[in-house]
Amino acid sequence: MKEMIKEIILEEMNRLNKNFYFMSGLPRSGSTLLSSILNQNPRFYSGPSSPVVATMIGLENQFSNDELFLGYPKPQQAKEIIASVLPQYYSDRQEPVIFDKNRSWTVRMNYIPGYFDIQPKVICPVRDTAEILTSFISMMRRNPYEVNGKINFIDEMLVKSNIPLTDDNRCEFIASPNGILGQSVEGLKKALMEGYDNSIHFVEYRDLMNNPKETVDKIYEFLGEELFEHDFNKLDNINRENDAQIYGFADMHEVRPTLESVSKNPEDILSPEILEKCKDTEFWRILNSDFEDDDAHEDEEVLEIFEDDQEDNVQLIGS
Repeated sequence: MKEMIKEIILEEMNRLNKNFYFMSGLPRSGSTLLSSILNQNPRFYSGPSSPVVATMIGLENQFSNDELFLGYPKPQQAKEIIASVLPQYYSDRQEPVIFDKNRSWTVRMNYIPGYFDIQPKVICPVRDTAEILTSFISMMRRNPYEVNGKINFIDEMLVKSNIPLTDDNRCEFIASPNGILGQSVEGLKKALMEGYDNSIHFVEYRDLMNNPKETVDKIYEFLGEELFEHDFNKLDNINRENDAQIYGFADMHEVRPTLESVSKNPEDILSPEILEKCKDTEFWRILNSDFEDDDAHEDEEVLEIFEDDQEDNVQLIGS
């Protein structure tokens, strides 16, 4: 029966004639820029962050907790439904190569082989922790506190938690286990500790800015796709999100027409205390056999992004 489900899923993907890759990584590290570059290739489609993985998680939880399903379980059919979310979400696209973007993929790496029966290939844009926080704080300073009644999503959480709106508090929250950076870091850490290092291709923001052709060519090599000549002086984000309404930042996913860095120096934006906490937190640069040794960080005063991840592995429905 499992082989039958596998054949059905592969038939659906083949019917749509698409290769699926994934994009995860860290926020403010160039994923929107990278998507704009990749979209120059007429064979590629890399859209904004999608609800695919969240929908799959929701369906899985629904089946697992529904008394009607538990009373008369049909795990193979449930697995087929969950697996269909990805190809159906992109059934409107004609491009043969699809990149689904969501930072939660690193938390659910097992979904890719488990539900789609394909080798995971996940592109992960990354960046210095201090530069990521600087990008967030700079974005807050150049955008109004409130846009059409919408407070940016970071300050909104601080207000709800009765935390004073200071830049240090913002940085601490962003990098906390509940913050956008902290969650993303834990996802990367989880994927690496589960042995998916060969399925992840890190794209350093500085490399993308300083050596774009070489950096993008390495992505093609990782994917096994034919090289394409990109124009880094003719960029456009063709998939604009309603940033002001959803995130409270009007320019959160702005892409400039030419590849140039206008990032501010972290030392001009962040406090000495935050800068100190950011030191040596780029763990993906020191991957080795001792990665799983949490004792390596016990004596370091770093942001909470390095709190141990206690989440258990998820058992896929129909497995």
